Amino acid sequence: MENGGSWEGGQRRPLLDESHSSSCYKDDEPVAVDQRPQQQCAPTNHKAPLIILGFSFLEGIAFNGVGINLILYLRTVLHGANSSNAANVASWGGTSYLTPLLGGLLADTYWGNYRTIFISSILYLLGMITVTSSAAIPSLKPPPCDVSSCQPATGAQMFVFFSGLYLIAFGSGGIRSALLPFGADQFNDGENPVEMRKKVSFFSMFYVCSMLGVLIAGTLVVWIQENIDWAVGFGIATLCLALASGGFLLGTPTYKLRMPTGSPVKSIVQVIVATFRKMHLEVPTDGNLLYEVDKNNSGLQHLAHTDEFRFLDKAATISDMETSNGHAHASWTLRTITQVEELKILLRMLPIWATCIVYSAACTQMNNTFIQQGSVMNTRIGSFSIPPASLSSFGVMCVMVWVFIYNKIIAPAVQRCSASGAGLSNLQRMGVGRFTMIISMTTAAIVETKRLQGIKNGQTMSIAWQLPQYFIISGSEVFNYITQLEFFYAQAPDTMRSICTSFALLSTALGNYLSSLIITFVSLVTARGGKPGWIPDDLNEGHLDYYFYSLAGMCAVNFCVYVVFARKYKLKRVI
Repeated sequence: MENGGSWEGGQRRPLLDESHSSSCYKDDEPVAVDQRPQQQCAPTNHKAPLIILGFSFLEGIAFNGVGINLILYLRTVLHGANSSNAANVASWGGTSYLTPLLGGLLADTYWGNYRTIFISSILYLLGMITVTSSAAIPSLKPPPCDVSSCQPATGAQMFVFFSGLYLIAFGSGGIRSALLPFGADQFNDGENPVEMRKKVSFFSMFYVCSMLGVLIAGTLVVWIQENIDWAVGFGIATLCLALASGGFLLGTPTYKLRMPTGSPVKSIVQVIVATFRKMHLEVPTDGNLLYEVDKNNSGLQHLAHTDEFRFLDKAATISDMETSNGHAHASWTLRTITQVEELKILLRMLPIWATCIVYSAACTQMNNTFIQQGSVMNTRIGSFSIPPASLSSFGVMCVMVWVFIYNKIIAPAVQRCSASGAGLSNLQRMGVGRFTMIISMTTAAIVETKRLQGIKNGQTMSIAWQLPQYFIISGSEVFNYITQLEFFYAQAPDTMRSICTSFALLSTALGNYLSSLIITFVSLVTARGGKPGWIPDDLNEGHLDYYFYSLAGMCAVNFCVYVVFARKYKLKRVI
């Protein structure tokens, strides 16, 4: 496959066929990498990635220390109604996943990743302090319920608490959009095998550190909130964020910083406008005749011309008038081929991103229907009673196991078996993740079928039978989510890396919304004519196994669509 070849095995080409040409800072002045010898760029300082990983871990504790138990706090402390609590949590959660788009836009256009993280940390910390104060100061929360009644929180009390929550949403959005690309920027670019392996390991460790933060928040912090004091639990989460922010600032001298290069959204719009304004022009068959600026003078990354979406090449086609004017560059009528190729990259990534949404819709079952399934099983394993929701912590531990298995067993084995000595490409690894999700949903369906058969015979299945589906879905996450972050970072145009990372996160949020729509649709369709439906309140009367089988089928279709587009995908190529 020309320029890409990333789906087929054997002759896998490097994911990044480029020598990175963004800009660095030197003595507070930007210096383009391409304008100076490669060795003058600062070598990888391994303290910097470690600081970023520590930030990811502590931020995971901070965010989830508030978010995981939020609905319980609204009910037991602020005495809100169940319906309004659910709506408030959903609104806050949706905002938290949408704000990375704003953060990514600011990082790529104005502030750069470092400043975005710094400013977002301030907002984030203010929000955490506000939430902690709301839980600690008696006048900022209603009194505890007595035997006869519960006094709901006043408007002022709700305003203070939700002001803190939404400061957290915007602060965390900025950090999520910028932290991962900022960490990846700390590694030297090019095709040095050692540096490439370190960068791949960084993406894996970033995800593991984030999951470790979720694990600590979901166990230790939640236990403290429910058994000691909410203010203490929120205070621990706030302390974690303060430590992360302080460590990040102390590490400033070790960082490699890259400049924002202007609004990528404006550049995209200019390409589209220029294309439509030149609809009457014929695109030259020789790509060398398309407009481009001198690489040596611009100091910017230049992308190779591709034949896909050729109609967009009209934006880089030089008209007779522009030729007579000496190629005078009018930004709304003539764009460089690199700017056109940046838009083509986004169009090529779009179907891959769309399949990420469907994948996430299946993956989110671990946080809802898997728990519902476990709640009607025998929760005792030996002398221990296992809360169904706690198996998500088992899933986090499985993620770490799978990362070890992949790095130490699977990847070396594939490299030995490959004629070229190359491992699985990013697209291949994401394909494995999508295929494994089919197996996970099928496993959950088989377990549910066996459980329902046991109920008819008066037997209750042990919750331990859920462990295989959690283990498989955790492996699917490792192959897909970690690689997805790496893929969107690597394939994104240099001017859009934070935005594209944000879109990778957005696919998770949209997957959650899609899952809710699917469940609502299934309930409406199957619960007719007095039938309980597939997902009734009493799962022993329903057919949750049919639902899981349907998801497995949906994942199978999604996998086939992904394979079609992955085989055609052409990797970004820099000249």
